[in-house]
Amino acid sequence: MPRIHVMAAALMDTDGQVLIARRPPAVHLGGLWEFPGGKREAGESREQALARELHEELGIRIQKSRPLIAICHDYPDRQILLDVWRVTRWQGRVQARESQPLAWVPVQELHQYEFPAADRPVLKALRLPDRYLITPPPGSDPQAWLAGLQASLTDAVRLLQIRAPGQRGAALESLVSKALAICRQHNPQLRILVNGDPDLARDCGADGVHLNRRRLWTMAPRKPGVDWLLAASCHDQSELRQAALLGVDFAVLGPLAATPSHPGAPGLGWRRFSELVAGAEIPVYALGGMLAADRQAAFEAGGQGIAAIRAWWEGSQG
Repeated sequence: MPRIHVMAAALMDTDGQVLIARRPPAVHLGGLWEFPGGKREAGESREQALARELHEELGIRIQKSRPLIAICHDYPDRQILLDVWRVTRWQGRVQARESQPLAWVPVQELHQYEFPAADRPVLKALRLPDRYLITPPPGSDPQAWLAGLQASLTDAVRLLQIRAPGQRGAALESLVSKALAICRQHNPQLRILVNGDPDLARDCGADGVHLNRRRLWTMAPRKPGVDWLLAASCHDQSELRQAALLGVDFAVLGPLAATPSHPGAPGLGWRRFSELVAGAEIPVYALGGMLAADRQAAFEAGGQGIAAIRAWWEGSQG
């Protein structure tokens, strides 16, 4: 069965709302909500197909867009590749040219609407930023590490992983609690995950937990409806598949290039990263030797963005 390539747009307005449309009752998955778009025709580039669909359906012309997430999903009667782009600027007034019901919905309220299964990972991707700051190890000077954390919390940082290998027991709990207090004071909306024990993350008041390779294979799948971020570090297809089975909100995949934190590990490179992400069905950040300028490459490869230490940690080089 040939896979149908569907182009779709997450139109974002300046108030943080996204446009969704309701499918006609008589079509496949009728009555459900979706992101505007349609089938890519033979000979069209992705950009051309998206532009045509949005003009036909909504009467607008795209001015600024980028890839958001691409999902391969198999329904009983068809296989699709849902290729969703984030559109933040357009020309013209949005109108329902096919008489389809439209709604502008705050991103955090999208879960209240019923979407097809293929669209559900898109809801997660829309709630995530394009950068994920990971803290370096505290080393022998936790106070200097806390000062570095405070200096690194710019307005651009909206998702953070506290990673403190080498810290144990009460010392780890104290360090995490102090780090959370600094983050909350800087920005109460900043979402913070702890790399380690889920119970510790909950007890300290973090927004979620980031699973390492061992915990990825030993943790039970999350319960439906749990509003707590769950992320995982992945290195290959089997780990990405396991992360999806657990119901993670996102994963990091790498290393893309050799790094001091992964000595001797061969880099995946962007081509292999793109191949692995294509079948992931979850948002995936690129990890390993990433700099801020690599975000566009991550988007083009199907990634959510980049995860990094030295790109944003105060005092890091590069």
